[in-house]
Amino acid sequence: MKVVVRVKLVPEADQAAALRSTLRTVNEAACWVSAVAFERGVPREYELRKHTYAELKARGLGAQAAQHVIKKTRDAYTTLRANIRAGNLGKPGSKRRVKAESKPITFRPEAAQPYDDRCLSWQLDQRTVSIWTTAGRLKGVQFACSPDALTMLCGHRKGESDLIGRDGEFYLIATCEVPETPLNENPAGFVGVDLGIANIATTSTGYKAAGRGLNRHRKRQLDLRRKLQAKGTKSAKRLLKQRARKEARHAANVNHIISKTIVTTAERTGSGIALEDLTGIRDRVRLRKDQRTQLHSWSFHQLGQYIAYKAKRAGVPLVYVDPAYTSQQCSQCGHIERKNRVDQATFACRSCGTVLHADVNAAHNIARKGETVWTTGRESRVPAIET
Repeated sequence: MKVVVRVKLVPEADQAAALRSTLRTVNEAACWVSAVAFERGVPREYELRKHTYAELKARGLGAQAAQHVIKKTRDAYTTLRANIRAGNLGKPGSKRRVKAESKPITFRPEAAQPYDDRCLSWQLDQRTVSIWTTAGRLKGVQFACSPDALTMLCGHRKGESDLIGRDGEFYLIATCEVPETPLNENPAGFVGVDLGIANIATTSTGYKAAGRGLNRHRKRQLDLRRKLQAKGTKSAKRLLKQRARKEARHAANVNHIISKTIVTTAERTGSGIALEDLTGIRDRVRLRKDQRTQLHSWSFHQLGQYIAYKAKRAGVPLVYVDPAYTSQQCSQCGHIERKNRVDQATFACRSCGTVLHADVNAAHNIARKGETVWTTGRESRVPAIET
């Protein structure tokens, strides 16, 4: 399976200027290629190359850089069409979809630029890279990363790497091919995971990741942004820029910790993992205005992605189940009634009298559904009858 490792470049002043100029040049070129592609109805990559390659070379791009700019642009349109087909940009005629379809795709000045082994070489023992720029090849550019990331690079780096700029810093996103652990075909059971806002994740094994700390952090960040935006001074804008994406980084770190705990528990007990399929929940749920910010800040999709790739890497089976009635059904007797859910935290069955934490009860229901999905969905292991 593919895993990405991010390392931070530590260039000198002249090297940083060359990297900045390179990203600006290639992304301006990508915007021009995008305009050509849009005008010609987004042709295939080979045909698009015929219309743009010579001009890209004239702009000072090397042969490999020009090829990567064309491919990057074509891939962006492929992604856009996939999102449109999946309905991620709304229904036909919606404002968001019309806006996306009515103009060429544009690229930010510091957007990622792919590099292959012809344009970028790694000297892992010295922690340096040699990288192509519009000002020539830069050698001996230092990079910094954790010991685990360096070990991953030494053992598994393969394929392209992306150079990105962010807030004046430069990073390389390297692709690593990691061997997959064989999938556990006969799990001992399933760990049900109930995702929520009050509790980010609650499992049927008793693990509970409270969301109070993360929600408080988000509220503090929101209040601070409001104060700085209302102030509007030069120093306030500088502080806003410095704090950009801080909330997102904190939430991602929390989700990594939670997902690792869940997958490690399932791996240790020989179990699989059952997650709710929450696709489209933001469109289905109707909330008061003061609750919408909290809902749209809920990063359940990111947490699900983290659990998925960690489970795949560990060989842990993962299934998605229908979340319908998991919060209203009793995990002991199976009785379904809306009044079983007394409040946000309490579940009390009106049939058998079982009292549980509402999220724990839902997690048990999800675990049971996961076993059903796995049993009915996997291939039959019955030996073929000889004739």
